Amino acid sequence: MVESDWGDWLVRDIEDADPDGVAVWYLGCNGFVIKGSEGTTIYIDPYLGLGDPPRTVRMIPVPFDPEDVTEADAVLATHEHTDHVHGESQAPILESTGATLYAPDDSLTVAREEEAWASEWDISDDQFAEVSEGDTVDIGEFTVHVEVAHDPDATHPVSYVIEHDAGTVFHGGDTKPTDEFERVGDAYDIDLGVLAFGTVGQIPDKQTREPKRTRWYNDENQLVEAASALSLDRVLPSHWDMWRGLTADPKALHHHAKSFESPQRLELVEIGDRVNV
Repeated sequence: MVESDWGDWLVRDIEDADPDGVAVWYLGCNGFVIKGSEGTTIYIDPYLGLGDPPRTVRMIPVPFDPEDVTEADAVLATHEHTDHVHGESQAPILESTGATLYAPDDSLTVAREEEAWASEWDISDDQFAEVSEGDTVDIGEFTVHVEVAHDPDATHPVSYVIEHDAGTVFHGGDTKPTDEFERVGDAYDIDLGVLAFGTVGQIPDKQTREPKRTRWYNDENQLVEAASALSLDRVLPSHWDMWRGLTADPKALHHHAKSFESPQRLELVEIGDRVNV
């Protein structure tokens, strides 16, 4: 069971909000909530677990209990890793709201088979929707385009471009730069882009538990390379706060981004913060 360090104030803050256009809340790790002016609410990669100590140790609070969520239209998963598809974090949201999980095939395999969400929570099969690159899904006032992602550690990662009359948000999951991002940048006018940022650390191997040099996320140069290719107005670094041994200082990105035309601005946030698109 998930137990929140913060009570339910963040969930209530999100559900009580009435944004003029689009509001985005950072949940820590790579989790976000996007809410539009008509009330459509989308969760992306919400993860409320503690990791697998001492291999992966959570460094930030658990910001809410998923059972406290009463308003959600969809949960989007970018890839199959535990901190992106996690039954205890996401299945209660589907159960209490009737929301649909949109995810690529390998992510749905985790939810349906490996973790068997429907056997532990009251979730129907039509709440699982498979998506793949090139798909477009309408979710309330948002149009969600499924795009490519380059994450060598994942089996089938995707990214999402979420369009609204007020602006467009890109969520890359744990993607690193790819030649495809110039095409994506040309195809959409992206106002705010989320890219995973971290450092290199010694993380115990999953099988042997021996320390292993680990790089899971973009370094400074990779993040700016991806943001530049995507022609982002604003880039929001995520994931840098999460795992012991892989945390990083996002302020360092100022020095790497200053000579590039894109991103035009860094949006530096901490867990629980809200930004407007």
